[in-house]
Amino acid sequence: MPPPIDLAKATAIDTARAIADGELTALEACDAAIARIEAKDGPINAVVVRDFERARDQARAADARRAKGERKPLLGVPMTVKESNAVAGLPTTWGFPHFKDLAVTEDALAVQRLKNAGAVILGKTNVPVSLGDWQSVNPVYGRTNNPHDRARSAGGSSGGGAAAVASGMVPLEFGSDIGGSIRVPAALNGVFGLKPTYGVVPLKGHTFPGFDTVDAHLAVVGPLARSADDLAVAFDVTAGAEDAEAIGWRHAPPPPRHEKIAGARALVLDEHPVGRTALSVRDALHDTADAVGKAGGKVTMGSDCVPDLATAHADYVAMLMPITTRGAPGSTPIDVNRWFGLLDKRMLLQRQWRALFEEFDVVLAPPFGVTAFPHIDEADWSKRTLLIDGEATNYGAQLAWPGVCSFPGLPAVAAPVAKDADGLPIGVQIVAALYEDRTALAFASAMQREGIAKAMLAQ
Repeated sequence: MPPPIDLAKATAIDTARAIADGELTALEACDAAIARIEAKDGPINAVVVRDFERARDQARAADARRAKGERKPLLGVPMTVKESNAVAGLPTTWGFPHFKDLAVTEDALAVQRLKNAGAVILGKTNVPVSLGDWQSVNPVYGRTNNPHDRARSAGGSSGGGAAAVASGMVPLEFGSDIGGSIRVPAALNGVFGLKPTYGVVPLKGHTFPGFDTVDAHLAVVGPLARSADDLAVAFDVTAGAEDAEAIGWRHAPPPPRHEKIAGARALVLDEHPVGRTALSVRDALHDTADAVGKAGGKVTMGSDCVPDLATAHADYVAMLMPITTRGAPGSTPIDVNRWFGLLDKRMLLQRQWRALFEEFDVVLAPPFGVTAFPHIDEADWSKRTLLIDGEATNYGAQLAWPGVCSFPGLPAVAAPVAKDADGLPIGVQIVAALYEDRTALAFASAMQREGIAKAMLAQ
């Protein structure tokens, strides 16, 4: 007997509801997801660490919990997590061959919380080496291909997870982001992704393999899914203080400023002084802004409140490089005075954004300047280019759009809104004020209800 819903297209919420209502079991949902992975993943190469038997055990346990009357938001929902998130008993290599046999004995805290909410973890998804690229390829697991066009990148560094969601393998993935690593793959694959406010979702268990270190500045972990509402559920169950810190503080985010588009004040940013943006991406952003206006939103094109994006980008790169190269051979330590100077600049930038969000509720911007691009084998970033409207442009300059949110720590939801002439997904980035993740999530959900945003699953 077929399941009551199409599990290849269903959201995590739909799947959890069907299980809660007894329309299918968690084990049936798990087996169906495993079958989809086995049928689809060969040419995509997204789910590179498979843990199917333990997943079936988790699903059976979820069914037993349900039989006892337990109700959890993700009870029985099959999902994957990014390879960089620790899962006990599974490798966490970050793409480095010499970490293949490193023992992992404890789940990342976010993974623990997802399991506590009932999620069934099927395995782990592909990443670039050291999570440092918008392509997901490494010598341990190979290359992940975009399910919409396998000759193109699935993005990075959460590219495997975005591809798994977009290809219908799983409804939910948990990734990470410091330079667009959730938002860029979400946009390139046509799914939704949340970069939470910095520090709100614990990073414990998402550290460089074999090291117990302080959290990386700017880095966050967060979900990718087929709907904005799924992102909100995953955010709610993973956000909050680490256990050791919970004795002193609780996560109490404000409610969304608006549940509907009508009345919401939206500022549109369509150009960045550092990173070039393809005409198709800008056109999709303008069309989205028009649709928001027709739905009752108050749309403004540009504002004097916008911080100096060129200066902010330079400061972002200056902080990002020592974070991502820390401990690497040949890396140059940053001077402590320079580091504290960057922290000061970050604080001042946050104040500027706070002032802007007194005038606007959300900012709409591209998450990346191009759609999914052909695979690039050149290792040297300085030699890489992206073809934008017929012109070769600098690859690394595409940090510009992700950095708008990453440096000040702002929350942002990537939402799929259109396709380009080649049928490749285009996303927009919905940015909200610090700690107002629920405003960005609610706006993305309203866009989905209005038909402005929609997951674009590959056939």
